Amino acid sequence: MVRRATGGRPAGRGAVRGARRPELRLPPLEPWAEGELEPDGDYDGLEFRELDLGGQDGAGARFMDCALTGCAVDGTALGRARVLDSVLTGLRGVGTQFAESTFRDVELVDARLGGTQMHGAVLERVVIRGGKIDYLNLREARLKDVVFDSCVLVEPDFAGARLERVEFTDCALKGADFGGATLTDVDLRGAAPLEITRGLDRLSGAVISTGQLLDLAPVLAAAMGIRVE
Repeated sequence: MVRRATGGRPAGRGAVRGARRPELRLPPLEPWAEGELEPDGDYDGLEFRELDLGGQDGAGARFMDCALTGCAVDGTALGRARVLDSVLTGLRGVGTQFAESTFRDVELVDARLGGTQMHGAVLERVVIRGGKIDYLNLREARLKDVVFDSCVLVEPDFAGARLERVEFTDCALKGADFGGATLTDVDLRGAAPLEITRGLDRLSGAVISTGQLLDLAPVLAAAMGIRVE
């Protein structure tokens, strides 16, 4: 079961509104004893611990009040899955498919992932804490009340995505693509470094620090066709 936060940090006039975070309290869990995931499977109150789920097909499955701990997810097919009120810890893998999936009231902790496909996904009240994710594809995704905390994101793709009340806290954001994205109350002040390769013109609705503005000045000038001599 889950006890949801009632709201993010209150915003003063002109201030960015903070993300609401999930407060998860899982019930006693039963160990998952089946051999492989199934498409459209229904998994409720289960613990998946130290399992190799690589290459398995769980497309359209529902995970409710579950814990996935230390599992390998190389090439695991979980498109259109629903992950609800769950904690995912220490996932590792390349090419995991979460396209068009839904994550609601979820914590993703210490993940080591590469090429994760989450285009068209919906993330609401999600905390991604620790770990490193390379080439995260969030194109056309919807993120609301999402916190990236103490993690490393290498070349994340937010192109065409909608971000509302999203925070980057003590994390590295390297080579991010915000082309065509829509940002509302997005707090980038905790991103160090903050590297944006595309979509600087889409940062309306975001807040950055003075230091970040100075760091981005050459890229902003180039994007606006300004010569600095």
